[in-house]
Amino acid sequence: MNNEFEPDLITLVSDDGNQIEFEILDIIYDEDEKFYVLIPHYSNPSDAVNDPGEYYIFKADEIDGEEELSEIEDETKLDRISGIFEERYNSEFFEPDE
Repeated sequence: MNNEFEPDLITLVSDDGNQIEFEILDIIYDEDEKFYVLIPHYSNPSDAVNDPGEYYIFKADEIDGEEELSEIEDETKLDRISGIFEERYNSEFFEPDE
């Protein structure tokens, strides 16, 4: 069986210099800003079993012609972007209750 699905991956560098690979779940544009919704990516599926399944949202900024991701400091904005993502995700993968 040929699995043609390849996730969109991005590698981030933590404050202590470790490289962490993430899968891009969604890219959200809101109020002229760009946000990435990410989950950790595991090359070995058995490693994913112990993952709590949390997703992360980062704001994208262009700095010196390169895109850099940063944490969202504003809790209201983070809640809004999270709500947008969860609405999109639920409408894509779950049937509405009848």
